[in-house]
Amino acid sequence: MALVVQKFGGTSMGSAERIRNAAARALATHKEGHRVVVIVSAMAGETDRLLRLAKELAAVPSAREMDALAATGEQVSSALMAIAIQAQGGRSRSFLGHQMKILTDNAFTKARIKAIDATRVTQAVDEGEIAVVAGFQGVDEEGSITTLGRGGSDTSAVAIAAALGADVCEIFTDVEGVYTTDPNVCPSAKKIDRISYEEMLELASLGAKVLQIRSVEMAMKYGVPVHVRSSFSAAAGTLVTHEGDLEQVVVTGVAYDKGEARVLFVGVRDQPGVVADIFTALAEEQVSVDMIIQNVSVEGRAQGDTVQRTDVTFTVAKTDLARVKDSIAEVGRRTGALDVRYDDDIVKVSVVGLGMRSHAGVAAKMFRILAQHAINIQAISTSEIKVSCLISSEHCELAVRALHDGFELGGPVVAEPAGR
Repeated sequence: MALVVQKFGGTSMGSAERIRNAAARALATHKEGHRVVVIVSAMAGETDRLLRLAKELAAVPSAREMDALAATGEQVSSALMAIAIQAQGGRSRSFLGHQMKILTDNAFTKARIKAIDATRVTQAVDEGEIAVVAGFQGVDEEGSITTLGRGGSDTSAVAIAAALGADVCEIFTDVEGVYTTDPNVCPSAKKIDRISYEEMLELASLGAKVLQIRSVEMAMKYGVPVHVRSSFSAAAGTLVTHEGDLEQVVVTGVAYDKGEARVLFVGVRDQPGVVADIFTALAEEQVSVDMIIQNVSVEGRAQGDTVQRTDVTFTVAKTDLARVKDSIAEVGRRTGALDVRYDDDIVKVSVVGLGMRSHAGVAAKMFRILAQHAINIQAISTSEIKVSCLISSEHCELAVRALHDGFELGGPVVAEPAGR
């Protein structure tokens, strides 16, 4: 008898019929003799609807009240799922974040889990019930409702699986698993049967939307096997675990991210402390920085200028850039930059694979493929298992397809990804 945590996302909960289907999946697992805990997201589009209502009433609504509002979507879903299971002959009980309880910090709209008391859920499943837990939400020390940020139900599911010592955490979504790249961009993309936590973490951080990055971090930390599956198919999905495919290829997948913008500080003073000043200012604004490039210093930038100067380039999320442009301009003045330039018409494309650790030439091959398609590289960053390039957004789809084909990742061409 295994303990199975099953998470159903918004598309799986999008209508009464889909909720019945999800309930049937949970019941089938329970009837096989397993103990089952179900985590649910809000119905598709519900959270966006609630947030739009709030912004009709206030330009900048209180973060605390936004969490109290947004969490109601999962409250509805958890009750409906429990009702659907009961209607199909099962025994079920729903739990909200504060009933479980899922204790978080008080960073409203992006709270982090501090502890989980799984006593009540454990009691329910031991008594033969299917426990249904509202994802995405928790409660802080003051008793205020908090939410875990976009995609937070994935994190809820993995955290609860870790707290319960579950044998597997199944993430049901609208695709059949993790693909070698986005099938909407590259029809020859194929499903990956098994992928390591490290590779999945890189893909999630580089733009793959299948799993929230925090959920992968938590799964890796606590060793929770995650099975990404389709709600609309009985086929096996992708298993995310410590080891990837035993027949490890050099490159596992290609990812892209259109959500970044480039910032260029032109001609800052090339002296100790200047770069630290730039990135300290960004850290104080809670802005995460991705690619960072500092050019070789030059003697002056204008007639009569004898100061050693250099250019500093980095990328940030577009949403963060809009919020902190004034702060960036101020730090530019403080560091003596001759100019500060912005470019949000860019995309980051990346290749990822554990096999890169023991195979040379991946970066060279990536650069060669892009060059053969006349795609200029604006910036580069690497790690042990990934290479990322910043390119013009107009070349995004061409670059993804070229890299996918160039590294021979494709399978049979399909018209569209399963479940869409």
